[in-house]
Amino acid sequence: MHSPAPAPEPPFTPGLRCVHPEHGQGGEQVPQNLDAVAVRAWCRLALEALGGAREEIDAINVYPVADGDTGTNLYLTMESASQAVDAAFTGHEPAAPSLAQTVRAMAHGALIGARGNSGTILSQLLRGMAQVLGGPDGEGAREADHADGRTLELALRRAAESAYEAVAHPVEGTVLTVATAAAQAASAEGAGDCEAVARASYEGARAALALTPGQLAVLGRAGVVDAGGRGLVAVLGALVAALSGEKVSFTSAGGGHARVVAGADEGPPAVDRVAGCDDLPAGEGGPAFEVIYLLEADDAAVARLRTRLDRLGDSLVVVGGDGLWNVHVHVDDAGAAVEAGVEAGRPHRIRITHFGLGDAHTTPQPPRERAQRAIVAVVPGEGLAGLYAEAGATTVPTRVGEPPASGELVDAVRRAHAREVVLLPNDAELRHTAAAAAQQARAEGVRVALIPTRSAVQGLAALAVHEPDRGFDEDVVAMTSAAGATRYGELAVAERQSWTMAGICQAGDVLGLIDGDVAVIGAEVARTATSVLDRMLSAGGEMVTLVLGDSVPDTVAERLEKHVRETYLAVDTVVYRGGRQAALMLIGVE
Repeated sequence: MHSPAPAPEPPFTPGLRCVHPEHGQGGEQVPQNLDAVAVRAWCRLALEALGGAREEIDAINVYPVADGDTGTNLYLTMESASQAVDAAFTGHEPAAPSLAQTVRAMAHGALIGARGNSGTILSQLLRGMAQVLGGPDGEGAREADHADGRTLELALRRAAESAYEAVAHPVEGTVLTVATAAAQAASAEGAGDCEAVARASYEGARAALALTPGQLAVLGRAGVVDAGGRGLVAVLGALVAALSGEKVSFTSAGGGHARVVAGADEGPPAVDRVAGCDDLPAGEGGPAFEVIYLLEADDAAVARLRTRLDRLGDSLVVVGGDGLWNVHVHVDDAGAAVEAGVEAGRPHRIRITHFGLGDAHTTPQPPRERAQRAIVAVVPGEGLAGLYAEAGATTVPTRVGEPPASGELVDAVRRAHAREVVLLPNDAELRHTAAAAAQQARAEGVRVALIPTRSAVQGLAALAVHEPDRGFDEDVVAMTSAAGATRYGELAVAERQSWTMAGICQAGDVLGLIDGDVAVIGAEVARTATSVLDRMLSAGGEMVTLVLGDSVPDTVAERLEKHVRETYLAVDTVVYRGGRQAALMLIGVE
């Protein structure tokens, strides 16, 4: 649902130190504490750091499986955490959320978006920190505005402990070792402020990372440091940057980089596939499938699940709590791992990857021929998803309060399995996410055109003129033109009192939005929709598209159709059901 536009947010500048009134004025050196704004900056800087290091980390990924995706998985996990924090700030405007609310949002976002073994462990590290920084049962700040250095040190210690607890069989020389060293270095710092504690943990992590090739044989043979540990160093470096305002560039404690090469202490990080790793079997001859799912279950059921999955496979990591868990395991029998989750509770967002063959939700099939062209569209509600699918599009469903991450869009492009892809984000707020996904897909050899559709009705208009047999550029131009010629409206219910372009609305008012701005404030759905239609049709139109949410009765659609028929000659109306998760009503005028 689109809410009234909030007050503009101050521009975010990576590396700019946020100085609050209680921290001092005039740039003087004062203790820097960790508050909600600093956590938000940390998430954004960590995402930026992981994005810059993603290829390097993927290239050195040899443990537990040499599948070259650790950097990508860490990035996608952090992206989900950062989005959740941004949503927490948006939900509390014009005020800011508390530190506790912010770190809980960060941990929850990481939990639901965790990808792979490394991302799952990162989510538990963030959850461990949140237990101390945000309570309610932790030792830390609870609802306080900020945390001091001592609390941050306790949070880093709890993060390392909880990560070890989540992994069924901890292995030294991995991210767990790096996290422990970071916590120990933070504790040794003593009673410093947050910046000093963060810097000490970062330096401790760098030193521990450099030692990982000597602790884990597979790393030593490949001549690399642990990929997950390298990612954690990037995240801790971002924490230092958020608290100090300094730009932190990674080099190992000895001056070298992620790849360990005798006699080479200088030069850029290696991003090519590590020499000598191509012949390393996945997991040294381990299971064939990676299974990940979110699970709603109680603690007792999860304890039984851990035991069962530990017998089925390896690399078992179960993170979460309070009824929601993220389960990760490597197995030969993927079906048995999912069935174990069904017996324990309600699994969803199930992902099954056959190592070396990409993502799968069924038994891997022989490689199929790529289609020439495909459409990938983000759609709200199963009704619209079915409509798009009938037209041949690969769909990415949206969930209330959980916009898709760029990784989900990239996965959809891969599922489309085409040489050329037209991407329809169908939401103005997804433009940057869709652009990142398109860039990633292009790097994988797919020709991608992004049409900046801002509503699902614009996507429908573009889909209606799609002709796969004509040239790609010509098809994209026609679809873009059709989408651009479609004005879009939406009906939503105000969640709280707020200023809008149409005046002040109260909680419960029906809002009529046109092209993203509130144009009508009403008390009843049909009348508000009629007013929106009249405004949209005042400039002319040939076709009206109505997409109704589950709560809107058919009588409303009939009333609107009659109004258009009797008031606007030669204007046709088509009505669709959006289903659950859809907006109250979407309106398109072509």
